[in-house]
Amino acid sequence: MSDIAYRDGVLTVEQVPLSRIAQAVGTPAYVYSSAAMRRGYQAYVEALQGLDVMVCYALKANSNLAVIGTFARAGAGADVVSGGELEKALRAGVPPERIVFAGVGKTEAEMARALEVGILEFNVESEPELEALSRVATRLGREAEIAVRINPDVDAATHDKISTGRRHDKFGIDWQRAPEVYAHAARLSGLKPAGIAVHIGSQLTSLAPFEAAFRRLAELARTLRAEGHEIRRLDLGGGLGIAYRDEIPPSLNDYAELIRRTLGPLGLALVLEPGRHLVGNAGLLLSKVIYVKDEGRRFVILDAAMNDLIRPTLYGAWHEIQPVIEAAALAELTPADFVGPICESGDSFAKARPAPPLAAEDLIAIRSAGAYGAVMASNYNTRTLAPEIMVDGDRFAVVRPRQSLEALIGQERLPPWLANEDGEAARGAA
Repeated sequence: MSDIAYRDGVLTVEQVPLSRIAQAVGTPAYVYSSAAMRRGYQAYVEALQGLDVMVCYALKANSNLAVIGTFARAGAGADVVSGGELEKALRAGVPPERIVFAGVGKTEAEMARALEVGILEFNVESEPELEALSRVATRLGREAEIAVRINPDVDAATHDKISTGRRHDKFGIDWQRAPEVYAHAARLSGLKPAGIAVHIGSQLTSLAPFEAAFRRLAELARTLRAEGHEIRRLDLGGGLGIAYRDEIPPSLNDYAELIRRTLGPLGLALVLEPGRHLVGNAGLLLSKVIYVKDEGRRFVILDAAMNDLIRPTLYGAWHEIQPVIEAAALAELTPADFVGPICESGDSFAKARPAPPLAAEDLIAIRSAGAYGAVMASNYNTRTLAPEIMVDGDRFAVVRPRQSLEALIGQERLPPWLANEDGEAARGAA
């Protein structure tokens, strides 16, 4: 049985009805299933059995401490792309020797912190970054183990904004130049080249782009070994897609078989960095209907908005929308636009979506929101950030409370010329 499903006519996460969560914490709110996350991680472990693999959860998909901690407790490492994500991974219990630091713009301060705690590896994406990391490591008297991230010039056939492995994308080093860059890295002080990394994009629904990238990775590994370089590890990135609507992503078993066939003969340690695939369908955004407006077109106006979940506005992404109270079997479905209260026409979750009759106060679940939802939220229109809730069996906990308006406004300060002696706004002349 699915971890998020109707039970006795109420949409339920594991054993907790969403109506109970809404009553306790209000709406909008993100709700996550810890069982779905654990099951997703275990599926990787089982599919890749027999290979020397470390699965590092990609924090960029959802960096809530409870989410990271759930994967850390299950045995996962972490893929981080900022100093902030590094600190979150450490606080959530990920051992530093199971952390990989990726990203095109690591600062020297971030590099120093990662060296101090002793992370597994830096995935280096440019020659200037190599030079900077060498300076930092030498200054600190440390050795930075690195993998050179290549750009294999492979089109992942996914959304343009989440493709990362084409020649014109900002990520990685041209795979044809990798041997000279690797040789340069081997000559720099403070660096220990140990592997090659690749990541071609997110939400891939075909294995063909993976195969093209992995074959180039294998070819490069053989070339570097023949030139006398030590290659101990290959980082394969993430990117395996999920079903938002009617997509049919490759199975984990087929993905694992591809890895065995293309890279297994090399006998190298492997790192995988799934993010969306582990958390996307493990979460949802719970919302409430404020009004239903019919002006020749039905608008269902929710208390959630694009500042809470920007994917539909940013990517044109499709998310399933369900009423929390299951609609009657014979309920008439008519088109509805599901929109938020933000002052933008782009503040829309779905257009002309077939939906049952709905009224003010009805609860709505926007599905597949566990990845790139809460982490991309903002305070646009001075809206407070929604809380995040973790469910485990028949219990749930608030793992990030709802931001208060006072906390939001209290981060700002009036300059002296606009404030009176008490720091409050000075009134204008009558």
